Amino acid sequence: MGLKFSKQGPAKVKTVAGPDDSDKLLSYVANFFYIRYFVSRKRRRMLVAGYDLDMSYITDRLLAMSYPAERMRAMYRNPLWQVKTVLDMRHPGVYKVYNLCAEESYNPSHFHGRVEVFPFDDNHVPPLSMIKIFCESVYSWLSNDPQNIAVVHCMAGKGRTGLMVCAYLVYSGMSADEALQLYANRRTINNEGVSIPSQRRYVGYWSKLLTFPIVNGPPSVTLPQPTKRELRRIRLYNTVNINSVFFVVAELQEVSGQLYRPSVEVARGCCRQIKHGHHRTSSPRYYLSFIHSDSDEDNCERETPRYVVQMDTESSAIYQKTCLDYYFDKPLQVNF
Repeated sequence: MGLKFSKQGPAKVKTVAGPDDSDKLLSYVANFFYIRYFVSRKRRRMLVAGYDLDMSYITDRLLAMSYPAERMRAMYRNPLWQVKTVLDMRHPGVYKVYNLCAEESYNPSHFHGRVEVFPFDDNHVPPLSMIKIFCESVYSWLSNDPQNIAVVHCMAGKGRTGLMVCAYLVYSGMSADEALQLYANRRTINNEGVSIPSQRRYVGYWSKLLTFPIVNGPPSVTLPQPTKRELRRIRLYNTVNINSVFFVVAELQEVSGQLYRPSVEVARGCCRQIKHGHHRTSSPRYYLSFIHSDSDEDNCERETPRYVVQMDTESSAIYQKTCLDYYFDKPLQVNF
């Protein structure tokens, strides 16, 4: 009986397995949601049907959200298909989307054609006439059916969205402060909804244009008449550690057949520190001073009219603090 020897082969080296497809998917999803949370910051999010979306109900019939994006933008915004799925599931056939973005658009067919566009630039305010048309449209839509809801968005779904949502809340009967506070509570976790001063002011301006009827119904809106003014000077008070400020004056231009008004630059310059003793006489204003008498009798000593030159009454105060100033050599016509 003989011995049988087997040929010894090369030793097998055990390798550490790399991440499989499931690990890669988990890592991708984790990074995906981290980017969305980072971009949405302090805005409230909703977890619906397994989708984590940047959207909030301001009221039962007003929904605010960020832009419903496609392709690469969907990495950090609301994916459009998820938004569509949620809206079709929760409000089938009874929602309308209001897009406030001037910089981006999508095909209205994604939302069954129920999309209206009221475009204006980010960090800006729209014309009061646009707010009027927007509020009338939302009111008409919500009045058609008690189940209808309005979905409002800009890009981030905060500033422009907040301005227009608050404008409609005021149109519905709230005060400007109540509307801004409600939006801040429902849309953000830090109670900072509409934060840009000009946008907050416009909610207040809008509230002063409304007159509510005695019986139920929409308010009447009295828009101010267009006016022109001369811009002669730009002055910035209490500037700290700043020697100069560069500025650009732009004017919104009306374009026939569209709501969006592109801005056109009309002037630019640099505000610099005011120097003591510096006097500009580019446009002095003169007034006549009279002494009025209650007596109809002729006075022996009549006072003759005196010329009075308008002076800068703020000079005694501004020279004690940092102040930046710019005078236009030629007054700039500004339309309101």
